[in-house]
Amino acid sequence: MDITLSQCFIAVDDHDKALAFYRDILGLEVRNDVGFEGMRWVTVGAPSQPDVNIVLEPPLADPNASPADRQAMAELLAKGLLRGVIFATDDCDATFERISAAGGEVLQEPTDQPYGVRDCAFRDPSGNMLRFTQPRGQ
Repeated sequence: MDITLSQCFIAVDDHDKALAFYRDILGLEVRNDVGFEGMRWVTVGAPSQPDVNIVLEPPLADPNASPADRQAMAELLAKGLLRGVIFATDDCDATFERISAAGGEVLQEPTDQPYGVRDCAFRDPSGNMLRFTQPRGQ
């Protein structure tokens, strides 16, 4: 049996701002844009990984969620407490320069980590932390 990653999800509070970041700054392609019951899901992905999708979804993508639950999730997102993703790059420093020059909110400049990577970190427009890693020695 072979199990592979197909999709991961990132909560966003403004899909248009998220698209400006993920599509225009990171260079991911838009693969799908779907609305349902007042919610929107946008799927993006790297052209080099056609089988891996990142779904940009509302903070609580459940039409049956209570207003209190929706508010709680929105507050967690605003604080940056929901998990983002880690991207691989072949040049951490160049990736950092490109994203920071485009106005990305820097959390960490490129740093050699003790666990074998050089990485940097940014916040997306919704507050999610995104890391960009390069194995040391590349």
